[in-house]
Amino acid sequence: MNLLRTLAAISSMTMVSRITGLLRESLYARAFGADAYSDAFAIAFRLPNLLRRLFGEGAFSQAFVPILAEYKTQQGDTATKALVDHVATTLVWATLLVSLAGIVGAPLILYAIAGGLKGASFDAGVVMTRLMFPYILCMSFVVLAGAVLNTWREFKIPAFTPVLWNLSSIFFSLFMVKYFEVPIYSMAVAVMVGGILQVGLQIPSLKRIGMLPRLSFNPLSGLRDPGVRRILKKMGPAVFAVSAAQISLLINTSYASRLGAGSVSVLQYADRLMEFPTGMLGVALGTILLPSLSKANADGDSTEYSALLDWGLRLTFLLALPSAVGLAALSEPLIAALFNYGEFNAANVAAATAPLMAYAAGLLGIILVKILAPAFYARQDIRTPVRIAIGVLVATQLMNLVFVQLVGMGVAGLALSIGLGACLNALFLYTGLRRRQIYTPHAGWTGFFLKVVVAVVVMGLAAWYGQGQLDWTALRAHPILRLGALLLIIGLSAAVYFAVLFALGFRPRDFMRRAK
Repeated sequence: MNLLRTLAAISSMTMVSRITGLLRESLYARAFGADAYSDAFAIAFRLPNLLRRLFGEGAFSQAFVPILAEYKTQQGDTATKALVDHVATTLVWATLLVSLAGIVGAPLILYAIAGGLKGASFDAGVVMTRLMFPYILCMSFVVLAGAVLNTWREFKIPAFTPVLWNLSSIFFSLFMVKYFEVPIYSMAVAVMVGGILQVGLQIPSLKRIGMLPRLSFNPLSGLRDPGVRRILKKMGPAVFAVSAAQISLLINTSYASRLGAGSVSVLQYADRLMEFPTGMLGVALGTILLPSLSKANADGDSTEYSALLDWGLRLTFLLALPSAVGLAALSEPLIAALFNYGEFNAANVAAATAPLMAYAAGLLGIILVKILAPAFYARQDIRTPVRIAIGVLVATQLMNLVFVQLVGMGVAGLALSIGLGACLNALFLYTGLRRRQIYTPHAGWTGFFLKVVVAVVVMGLAAWYGQGQLDWTALRAHPILRLGALLLIIGLSAAVYFAVLFALGFRPRDFMRRAK
């Protein structure tokens, strides 16, 4: 399997997802702006979305995939299918019970994570929390299916799946809002419709490879499987290890709900833009690397293991550094061109620009964690990332205290603490890999890094100069012109970056790699 070609295929599917996601957010901003009701929706969706991320990009996948790869390599299809059946039964029943608990306890949950909501917006948040909590039931199946398909190296369907949620939200924001007495409720319904559509997309692919799970009506039947017990044992502490940034984001939601109406919403808009490069690179690379690392570990091939990590880290620096600088330099044009319509005014643009720039400062760390954490989980090492994550979680909240309370940075301080916390996480993960001699850098890193920095600096100066030639909020009446100007600057900046890299000796073939 050509890893670079596979990465390009997954990234292209992820790009479709992210582009439709940005369209979704743009239409949402146009319809609802940034006020108390949009805050209520963002907060109501925060907890089920957090649980989705824990399952999708965190504890479940990191615990399940290495063991699934072990079964597939060493025990054959029959034992692997039995494991998938038992895991699916346990996961679906567990998330069903969590969903019911969330529906019943919605007022208490909302008060705990967003005490700043008051009156009608709090009531709306309770209704939307109850509407959206079952989303995690849909996502539990989608994540299980994605893990199985990725292990069979069927990457495209899992990467494309989020597009269906985006399309559902786009449809509801355009055509269904007028049918709801409280318009924002339409978006909560869209989330559930999108979840059901995502489930439906996975079934044919699972059936084709013979791994469509058969669920048992006995919720305890799966727990008798020793493989399920191993997964659960590793999954519990892994929640902290992989999802420190998400837990911090949940805590930050509580902070933001007390910083004035619209604060939660502008933080979410910035978060959505930050997720574009995170998904295109971090999630895509992590998706490819985890099954390959797990196989290398099962085969006892430490040389291949280290080589895969080195390849992933070089690609991360090559693409994440310019992404971070680009987000920082073009933060105002991005927010204005994508969201500055309808109810989303110039004040909202200014409010969302600051946290986006703060996120950019930590983007490299956020992406690196998605590469380095799987290096531990593929070896079924849970303890090291757990200890690191707990320390980083504490450090992040201390930074919140400094940036928000003492320095007075407001919402931008919350975003900055998340980014810097991720950088600390990545640093400690890297140090742990080196100290245990799991990863040994290949020769040439110093020259590679210096060349990338030179290209990034030239690109950043070009992007900053280009965006400074226009008043982006003044172009609100000319959306096509404004979006065209933004795309032109992005295209020219990317061309400058890769032209400098080419002049310095970089060639695409240098990053070709095949997985064994």
